Amino acid sequence: MLGAIIGDIIGSPYEWHNIKTKEFELFRHRCRFTDDSVMTIAVGEALMEAKRREVLDDEEAVKKLLISSLKKWGLKYPDAGYGRAFFGWLISEDSAPYNSWGNGSAMRVSPAGWMADNIINTRKLARWTAEVTHNHPEGVKGAEAVASAIFLARKGAIKEEIHDYITQEFGYNLDRTCDGIRPGYEFDVSCQGSVPEAIIAFLEGTDFEDVIRNAVSLGGDSDTIAAMAGSIAEAFYVIPNRIAREALKRLPDEMREVLAEWKSR
Repeated sequence: MLGAIIGDIIGSPYEWHNIKTKEFELFRHRCRFTDDSVMTIAVGEALMEAKRREVLDDEEAVKKLLISSLKKWGLKYPDAGYGRAFFGWLISEDSAPYNSWGNGSAMRVSPAGWMADNIINTRKLARWTAEVTHNHPEGVKGAEAVASAIFLARKGAIKEEIHDYITQEFGYNLDRTCDGIRPGYEFDVSCQGSVPEAIIAFLEGTDFEDVIRNAVSLGGDSDTIAAMAGSIAEAFYVIPNRIAREALKRLPDEMREVLAEWKSR
């Protein structure tokens, strides 16, 4: 989870002020957590609770826990920057999904990439985390793709293997480059218009920090692209202590407690 949260925090000042360069101050005074971090924490807490209750294979039980956790954390931080449709879902008594293809499903999915013991179960958990709100096929695909990349990375797959799996299974074009994407890339909150870019930022990166710089430099929905790229990079690289410490300073105690529990699970 921490890789996603770091990406979110570092990318947050640039979401509406794209910079189109990798040369920027990593932690500006305006860096803060947004909805990406809040929802990642919510998913992580829900999946840990499902594991404690031994219901990780029970779709209905997992989805109930996810809905409860997403709403609980979302209402704790109502000003975190949610999209209009998701915020409407948060405050509604109706918990039905709303057929979204937005990248909210993919930015919060990282816990699923760590919780499952094989790629099939990873994709199943990722699908469930998406479907409680983002049940459009593109929303589900985006979540499954990011979680799959995380699972493969943490299991020791090389980047070529991750590239090939994502391309073959999800049909994303990963043969572009950051330099090719950057000049004309604009704000796009769809999974289909941001998940491939985040994965490319990871594939081109040379270490964790470089992945984050790649992602932010693309522009567009920079905090979410960096959150998705950072979530994969965490599984492939080591997060430098200086970066982790600086990000954790920007989180409230209750979020740090969930991260500590996740780390010790």
